[in-house]
Amino acid sequence: MMKENQTHVTEFLILGFSNLTHMRFVLFTVFLLVYMVTLLGNMLVIVILQLKPGLNTPMYFFLRNLSFLEASFSSVTLPKMLFNLLSKDKTISFRGCATQMFFLLFLGTTECFLLAVMAYDRYVAICRPLHYTILMNPKLCNQLATACWASGVLLSLGQTSFIFSLSFCGPNIINHFFCDVPPILKLACGDTFFNEIALFAVCVFILLIPFLLTLMSYSGIINTILHIRSAAGRQKAFSTCASHLTSVSLFYGTASFMYLRPKSSYSLDTDRLLALFYSVVTPMLNPVIYTLRNKEVKKALANTITRKS
Repeated sequence: MMKENQTHVTEFLILGFSNLTHMRFVLFTVFLLVYMVTLLGNMLVIVILQLKPGLNTPMYFFLRNLSFLEASFSSVTLPKMLFNLLSKDKTISFRGCATQMFFLLFLGTTECFLLAVMAYDRYVAICRPLHYTILMNPKLCNQLATACWASGVLLSLGQTSFIFSLSFCGPNIINHFFCDVPPILKLACGDTFFNEIALFAVCVFILLIPFLLTLMSYSGIINTILHIRSAAGRQKAFSTCASHLTSVSLFYGTASFMYLRPKSSYSLDTDRLLALFYSVVTPMLNPVIYTLRNKEVKKALANTITRKS
C-alpha cells in the first residue's frame, strides 16, 4: 500500500502537547482516566446488552456495534497520546502513521453508515411498528452491520493509500496529536490541489450519503410523531430517538466541520479542539448518553450493580 522509495520521509514527529511539558503529568492522568472510563463504559454497555434477554432487539444490536466502535476508536489514538506525553521519543514510522490513519478512517466511516442504519431502525419501529419484527429480522440486521463494517474497510483503505502515495520530502513534523488527514496533507510536497478535491469528494460521499439517509428517516419519524394524538404517546415515541439524535449531532457536527473544509481554512487551534472532541470526548460520552436517556438500559445496569453488590 505504501512504498518508502516514493518519499524521503521515513518517520514523522508528533508534537502533540510539546508546548505544555510542564503539564504533561496532569494531562497524562486526565487522558488515562478518560481512556479507562471510555473502555469501561462502552464494554459495560456491550456486556449488559448481550446478557440481558430483554435487550436483544435490533436497536440494541446496533448499539453494541456502536459501543465497540467507540472503544476501538479511542484505542487508536489515546495509547499513543499517553505514550508521547511521558516519552522523549515522539516519532512514529511512516507505515505506523499510515496504519493509524487507516484505523481512524475505517472506524469513523463505519460509524457514519452505522448511525444511518440506526436511524432507519428507529424509522421502522415508529412508522411501521406492526411490521417491525418482520422487516428488522436478525438476518437483515447482520447484513446491515456487515455492510457498514465492509464499507468502512474499503473506503478507508482507498483514502489511506491515496494520501500516502503522495510525495513527502520534508518537513516531517505533525503539529497535532495523531496522524489525521488535514495535518498529513499539509506535509505533502508539491501541489496537492487535485488530491484535496478528490479526498473532499470522498468525504462528501462518506458523510453526506449517510446523513441524507438519516435525515430522510427522521423526516418520516417526525411526521408520524406529529400525527400521534396523545402527548404521552408523542413523548414516548420521541424518547426512543433522543439518544440517537444526540449521537448523530455530535458525530456529524464535528466530522463535517473537520473534513469538509479546504486546506487553506485549517486552523491549528480549531483542529486540535475538534480532534480532542471527536477522538477523546465523544467516545466517552456515548455510553452516558445511551444509559441516562434509556430506561431499559438504566434498569438493566442497576440490576447488574445490585446483584454484584
